Amino acid sequence: MFETLSDRLSSVFTNLRGKGRLTPADIDKTCREIRVALLEADVALPVVRAFVARIKERATGVVVSAALNPAQQIIKIVNEELVAILGGETRRLTYAKTPPTVIMLAGLQGAGKTTLAGKLALWLKGQGHTPLLVASDLQRPNAVTQLQIVGEQAGVQVFAPEPGNGVGDPVAVARGGVDHARVRLHDVVIVDTAGRLGVDAEMMQQAVDIRDAVQPQEILFVLDAMVGQDAVTTAQAFRDGVGFNGVVLTKLDGDARGGAALSVRHVTGQPIMFASTGEKLADFDVFHPDRMASRILGMGDMLTLIEQAEQHFEADQAEAMAAKMAGNEFTLDDFLDQMMMIRKMGPIGGLLGMLPGAGQMKEALANVDDRDIDRTAAIIQSMTRAERQDPKIINASRRQRIAKGSGSTVSQVNALVERFFEARKMMSSMAGRFGLGGRPSNRKAAKGRKGKRSTGRGPTPPKVKGMPGGFPGMGALPPGMGAPGGAAPGGLPGLDQFPGDFDPSKLKFPKQ
Repeated sequence: MFETLSDRLSSVFTNLRGKGRLTPADIDKTCREIRVALLEADVALPVVRAFVARIKERATGVVVSAALNPAQQIIKIVNEELVAILGGETRRLTYAKTPPTVIMLAGLQGAGKTTLAGKLALWLKGQGHTPLLVASDLQRPNAVTQLQIVGEQAGVQVFAPEPGNGVGDPVAVARGGVDHARVRLHDVVIVDTAGRLGVDAEMMQQAVDIRDAVQPQEILFVLDAMVGQDAVTTAQAFRDGVGFNGVVLTKLDGDARGGAALSVRHVTGQPIMFASTGEKLADFDVFHPDRMASRILGMGDMLTLIEQAEQHFEADQAEAMAAKMAGNEFTLDDFLDQMMMIRKMGPIGGLLGMLPGAGQMKEALANVDDRDIDRTAAIIQSMTRAERQDPKIINASRRQRIAKGSGSTVSQVNALVERFFEARKMMSSMAGRFGLGGRPSNRKAAKGRKGKRSTGRGPTPPKVKGMPGGFPGMGALPPGMGAPGGAAPGGLPGLDQFPGDFDPSKLKFPKQ
């Protein structure tokens, strides 16, 4: 959604990189270009004026840092102001001292309230809560049925005593849902309310009556991020009519220009708490202003990437896999398990897009096809158990059989096997460099004292320059994939920054 804004800001910063210092003319030109970029992204005009004025004020009075060039200084200022305009700190849910905690959803029809209720319930369930969905939208046709289906997919109970479709009292249903949750020991109640195609008095009054009946701890305004400038008007109407203390953005995966996200926090004064980034129930997470600002500026979002990995990779599995990599015992079975875990984290292009510098390789990311993983998995699954454990036994006839069984070519099988060996060699070498139990990287250390046998496992591997051949089955890394800041292409960021006398073996790590 922020692709256009990100591209425009990147071009602004690129023009500053060749300058030794910032003149008042440079600042005026930069602020003018930032203003145009924000207006093109459909950000509200009052928000643009305040944002640009703040950047100009800070850029004019900034103390010149010896560690930052002009472009880096402007990026730092813009990043901090973006974080501020998006809400500053991450806001968490407020829970009732005595359960149940009541969360009321409000917003226009079509914003995605019913689906979002299921997403929020699934997220709360993952946090250890026992949520209950209450079907108080009795106006829209089949709204109750939709909530029941969503609740079943999320694995949470739904309180729906009325059939809906214009039948029943939504206020009585909301009140009854809270009582039901109290009896059945549900600690969170999510009330789905009715919306309209536009703001009207009847909808507002019904929302106010439900609010007064259930006394919610949180009133979340569900906002469609694709509606543009009208989002600001709608948010102000709900703030004045019903009142809310948090915003949930839906459809952030759309191709709109994203101005609503940058406008609603500044206009309403209420923070963005959650964001929905897809159609699946799992495409939902807490909104982090600092991470979103980092994505907009093309600096990646490593924290979210790490959190997603933690959700799909168990710590003991990761340790066992690291030990196999260090000991050169990594097999094609292990590689297949790793691929399937990564596949569960989401589209590969989306994961790579969270890496720093990913904005410079958008064309390459657009060509990433998740079906390549399926093709690679088919090749591995067409091998026998012995072949997966020891790929060295895969001769010409075996490769022809594997190719026929997986619907691929012999050259594709050859490429997978060759890249697997190269990657395994690289993993073992890197483990040895960092003292993680792999092959020793120092020849003198490998030889040991005179008259003693070497303690290393096999011969010392050759020096690795970057990542040989890329990951197995996925081809070489696209140009520009290396992280910015002097990292070797395809290697570890900052690996070339270690001093020459750095000895990893002297590092002391805890037992765990």
